[in-house]
Amino acid sequence: MPLNQNGRAAPLIVAVSLFMENMDSTVISTSLPAIARDIGSNPLALKLAVTSYLLSLAIFIPASGWTADRFGARNVFRLAIGVFVLGSIGCALSHSLTDFVAARIFQGMGGAMMTPVGRLIVVRAIDKRLLLNAMSLLTIPALIGPICGPPLGGFITTYASWHWIFIINVPIGLLGIALATRYIPDLRAEYPYPFDLAGFILSALAIGGLAFGLSVAGLDFLPDGIVAALLAVGAVSGVAYVLYARQAAAPILDLSLLRLPTFRGAIFGGFMFRLGVGAMPFLLPLLLQIGFGLSPFQSGLITFTSALGSMFMKAAATTVLKHFGYRNVLLYNSLVSAVFVGACASFVHGMPFPAMIAILLVGGFFRSLEFTSVNTIAYAEISPPMMSRATSMVAAFQQLSLSTGVAVGALVVEITLRIKQASTMGVTDFPPAFLAISLLSAAAALIFMQLPLDAGAELSGRKTAQPAVRDQRS
Repeated sequence: MPLNQNGRAAPLIVAVSLFMENMDSTVISTSLPAIARDIGSNPLALKLAVTSYLLSLAIFIPASGWTADRFGARNVFRLAIGVFVLGSIGCALSHSLTDFVAARIFQGMGGAMMTPVGRLIVVRAIDKRLLLNAMSLLTIPALIGPICGPPLGGFITTYASWHWIFIINVPIGLLGIALATRYIPDLRAEYPYPFDLAGFILSALAIGGLAFGLSVAGLDFLPDGIVAALLAVGAVSGVAYVLYARQAAAPILDLSLLRLPTFRGAIFGGFMFRLGVGAMPFLLPLLLQIGFGLSPFQSGLITFTSALGSMFMKAAATTVLKHFGYRNVLLYNSLVSAVFVGACASFVHGMPFPAMIAILLVGGFFRSLEFTSVNTIAYAEISPPMMSRATSMVAAFQQLSLSTGVAVGALVVEITLRIKQASTMGVTDFPPAFLAISLLSAAAALIFMQLPLDAGAELSGRKTAQPAVRDQRS
C-alpha cells in the first residue's frame, strides 16, 4: 500500500522516534556510574538497567507487526511513543535499582512498538531498489541521538542531575505524537492474520529466561537456584517454540523465513556481530569514568566520536555496497570492525586520548557500514505480505543480541575481578572484555561467507553475471 502525500513525511517522523530512543540509550550509558552512586547500587549491577530495557524490547517486538496490521500503524506508533515517555518519567522518579529496572522494562514496552512499526511503514512504502538509500537517509537524523547523547548526558550528569536525562524525552515524545497524528497514514493489513498467543508466550519465556538469566548471573541479585531456573525455562521454551512454529499456521516469529539465504544471513550473522558490538556502549563509559577517573561529561566527549564516525559512513554506504557487493562488505567489514573493537583493549593509562578518539572514530565508521548492510539485506527476498513478520523477527533478534552482548561484556569483567580477587574495578579489568566481544563480532564472518555472491544485488544496484547465465540456458 503506497503512502499518501502526507505519508511522505513518515521517514522524518520515524527518525524522531529513532532519535529519542538512540539518544536515551547513549545518555544512560554515560550516566550509569552516577546513577549507581545515587541509588546505592554497584555500577556493574546497573547493567540490569540496560539489559532489562533491551529484554523488554526483545519480548514485545514480536507482537509489533501483528499489532500494526490489526490496529493501524499510526495508532500503535502514537501509543508506543506515549508509553516510552511515561517510562522515561518513571526512570527519573526512581529511588532504587528495583524501581529503575521496572521503569526501564515499561519504557522498553513502548520502544518495542515504536521503532519497528515506524520502520515497517517505510519498508512497505518504498521500492526495494530504493530501500538502501531510504534506510540510509532515515537513520542519519537518528544518529544525531548517539552523537548528542554522550556529551549531553555527561554534561547534565556532571553539572545538573542525572534525572534530567530522562525528562528530555518528554518534549521530544510529544512532538513525535503530534507529527504522527498529522502526517502518518492509517496503514493496516486488509486481512490481518490471527494473533499467535501461544507462540507469543513461548517466545517471551524463551527470550526472557535466557537473556535475563544471563544478565543476573553472578550478581547476587537473585539466588543461584532462581538464575538456573530462569536459564532452564528459557532453553526449554526456546526448543518448544521451534517445535510449535513448525506446525503453526501464522507463528508470531515465522522461522520459515530463515530458508531465505539473505534473511538467514542477516539474522544469524547480525546476531553475532551485535553480540560483540552491543557491549561497547556499556563498557566504554565504565572504563573511562571508573578506570580513568573522567567525569561523565569528559567521558561523553570521547565516546560520542564513535557515533560521529557512524554518521560519516551513512553517506557512503550506498556507493560502497554498489561497488563491492553485500557479501564482500558483510564478510570483510565484520572482521575490520572486530579489529577496532578489540583495539579498545589498548586503552590503558598513558595512552593519549587523541589515539583513543581515532580508534573510536574509525571503528564507528566501519561498524555503521555493517549495520546498514545487515539491516537492508534482510529484506532482499521478502515479499510484501511478509514484511510485517520479517520486520518483527529482525527487530527481536537485534534487541536480543544487544541485550546478550551487554551481559557477556559485564560477565567477562566480573570473571576478571574474581580471578584477581579484587573488589573494585580498574583499567586493567576491561581489556579481556573488549577482546572477548571482538572475537564474537569476528565470528559473524563465518556466517556471511555463506551468502550467495549476488546477494542483495537488487538492493545495491550492483550488476552481476547471473541474468546472462539464465538467458543462455533459456
